Amino acid sequence: MVDEFLGTHTPRLDDKGRLFLPARFRGALADGLVVTRGQEGCLYVFPTSEFHRISQEMQSVSGSAKGVRDFIRVFRASAHPDTPDKQGRVTVPQALRAYAGLDKDCTVIGNGSRLEVWDTARWTQYLDQVMPAYSAYSAGSEEVVPGL
Repeated sequence: MVDEFLGTHTPRLDDKGRLFLPARFRGALADGLVVTRGQEGCLYVFPTSEFHRISQEMQSVSGSAKGVRDFIRVFRASAHPDTPDKQGRVTVPQALRAYAGLDKDCTVIGNGSRLEVWDTARWTQYLDQVMPAYSAYSAGSEEVVPGL
């Protein structure tokens, strides 16, 4: 079991829209997972239990703000439950592939309690945008995460 998803992996989608999960994460996702729309144009992949925990937290948030309602609605409506096959593949529905711009080359990053699936070109573009700020944070010119 994985305590936390970490690292960067570069699997490919096959012709049927199936993604080969990185081998180190397959055990944590073997009992099921949920793929849904993420932020910045990626997909989020949660173990089923983590998705349900987050979904329950969303239930307790006030729905009086339209942005909150919109986010929760799209997050849940685009959710696709799946169980990896014996080869560790999961099917990514066409609507989610289109949202994330996934065709063949993917980058899967571990981000704590979830995986993020990016189109590799989009991930590279994202890194090009954020690395100057990250370098500034690393140089100590600004504290981003208090205490780190």
